[in-house]
Amino acid sequence: MRYQSLIYMLLFAVVAFCGAALAGVQIDPEMGMASVAVFAGATKPFPVDPKLTAIAIAYRNPDIALIADDVLPRTPVSEEFKYLLYEKGQGFTVPDAQVGRKSTPNEIDFNATEVSSTVLDYGFDDLIPNRDIEADNQGIDPLGMAVSFLTNLVNLAREQRAANLVFNNASYVVGNKATLSGTSQWSDQANSDPVKAIGDALDVPVMRPNIAAFGQQTWTALRRHPKIVQAVFGTNQGAGMVSRQQFADLFELQQVLVGQGFINSAKKGQAVSLTRVWGKHASFIYRDRAAGPQQGATFGFTGQFGDKIAGMIDEPTIGLKGSVRVRSGEMVRELVTATDLGYYFENAVA
Repeated sequence: MRYQSLIYMLLFAVVAFCGAALAGVQIDPEMGMASVAVFAGATKPFPVDPKLTAIAIAYRNPDIALIADDVLPRTPVSEEFKYLLYEKGQGFTVPDAQVGRKSTPNEIDFNATEVSSTVLDYGFDDLIPNRDIEADNQGIDPLGMAVSFLTNLVNLAREQRAANLVFNNASYVVGNKATLSGTSQWSDQANSDPVKAIGDALDVPVMRPNIAAFGQQTWTALRRHPKIVQAVFGTNQGAGMVSRQQFADLFELQQVLVGQGFINSAKKGQAVSLTRVWGKHASFIYRDRAAGPQQGATFGFTGQFGDKIAGMIDEPTIGLKGSVRVRSGEMVRELVTATDLGYYFENAVA
């Protein structure tokens, strides 16, 4: 029996060496029988599957980078809606309020201009072949992924519309805007004085602005401006940075909003060219989230009809096995309703 076992071991070793030679593996003859046996019975501790190594890297703007809903808050409206625009003097003109013992009080007429508007439809589609839905996608739902991407683009399109409206000279009355250049730009930290410029600007609108909206590049330069740092910390230090809350406290603002989002400005097919959605400007506006049809005043708002939508439509004629059309969108209208309730600095930084 002992000889029989030895013969089996020798045969096993020969098979192992031959198998290794065919596989192109070099084995040292001095490894010994035990090592050969271990080698022959070894298995890979982590099997590699090419399908499992495919990791989806999806770039997008994080929600915190988008500020449109804070700058122009959403307000529920009908598909076609109206809002009343009252002449500014009516809320500040005070006639004789005294009433005689047998006289009637003065009659006051409040006149308003009725402004009509309507929401607009915004949305995107994506076609998903049924064979992609049926395929092994490593736990990724193609329909859910498509809705996520489409909704992200819908939000980014809204962000761009809001930025184009708020950072626009036409959205402010004469006297409530300034274009900075040269040494007056806040990127010139040796000569400009944003503390004075902003402080004076906040006193111009008839209702003092309570929020600030900056593009990221403007905020980066402004938060480390020596005069801002000195005003916040009460020292003569020439370096440092302030937080949004410290800046808000300095100028008695409720909120400081910074648009951090990027958008691709290149046409389809061209190399990607990312630019900031909110440019190198600054706006200080009065925002009243509670403003509605009956009362209140606010620089601007977004009329929203219904909720955001997301759904699927079968497309049996597209693709051999048919497809599914995924759609995401919303019905909204961004509006500036009180052009005298804000102050705009164009080209705040170089």
